[in-house]
Amino acid sequence: MTAAGFRGFMPRAIAAARAAAEAGEVPIGAVIVKDGVVIAEAHNAPRTDHDPTAHAEILAIRQAAKILQDERLTGCELWVTLEPCAMCAGAIAHARIARLYYAASDPKGGAVEHGARVFDQPQCLHRPEIYSGIGEAEAAELLKGFFRDRR
Repeated sequence: MTAAGFRGFMPRAIAAARAAAEAGEVPIGAVIVKDGVVIAEAHNAPRTDHDPTAHAEILAIRQAAKILQDERLTGCELWVTLEPCAMCAGAIAHARIARLYYAASDPKGGAVEHGARVFDQPQCLHRPEIYSGIGEAEAAELLKGFFRDRR
């Protein structure tokens, strides 16, 4: 199911992605929402943190779990600017996030509708509702511009 025209919290995730770009990180931002309230937000920080797992989704999940004092983010929504990779999709499943909204598809590194398709695997513990393409043009242009400027 696609939430065409429905942007929800994606502008906030895109703002976080812009902050990542300003910090010299790949511009990916994530926001976690519970009961209509943002409880966590983060942007990519692997270079800044010297941590290959410091993806926006992972950092936001860690923040939300601390705030809720629970490793299960039941009833939470994750809004992210790029299709999650396999590591992030695994974390989403383990956290039991209810809904995943993402902007741009990632044919090279994504693992939701591309690659490993983590949520379609029989070993996957939990499958969130998935909504893609929300704010796709803006998120994709932010990524393209970032890499274009690096060349």
